Amino acid sequence: MARSRDAHICARCAAHSGTCCRMQPGNEELCFPLSRSEWQRIVEHCNDKGGFASQPNTKPFLQCMKRLFPADEKRLEAIFPPHGEHLRLASDNEGRCLFLSAAGCTLPRETRPWYCRLFPFWFMPNGMLTMFTPDECLVYLESRSVRDAMQELGVTENELRLMFGRLRLAWGLDPEHDEDGNRYPLCDHTR
Repeated sequence: MARSRDAHICARCAAHSGTCCRMQPGNEELCFPLSRSEWQRIVEHCNDKGGFASQPNTKPFLQCMKRLFPADEKRLEAIFPPHGEHLRLASDNEGRCLFLSAAGCTLPRETRPWYCRLFPFWFMPNGMLTMFTPDECLVYLESRSVRDAMQELGVTENELRLMFGRLRLAWGLDPEHDEDGNRYPLCDHTR
């Protein structure tokens, strides 16, 4: 794994701004869902079943998921039926994740949900690595490129591809292909 230039950037972000672990109160339905395996991993670590919320599969939630996985719409509709529910990380009245402290996330990195480990990175349907651009994210604000951000967080593209594949697999999506046959290569051996 690449070495981080600033191992405490997430803690600095938690002290500086809202961080990716905070949302506007009232937007909880747009919080990324937890798979059963992610929930189990956190429960085993915490020896507690707190820190989670059940959320209805609303239309805005499903639209958000379809924007993240644009070529998996049919599968997403089956995973998140209109009258069903999903789990998410719980938040306090100010929108902060219950696992967020002044020093950053209280969960060890290997215990965190795949989405949390990936953020602010994401893969496009063509397999291209990109980055979300939240105004309050210090990694985004202090990096000039996706490569700089990866170096800042001490992660490689292959590691991100593996995490993205595991996130897809945790939700029952093909880890390497979407419904349209687009390929998300788990490891890029060309570099």
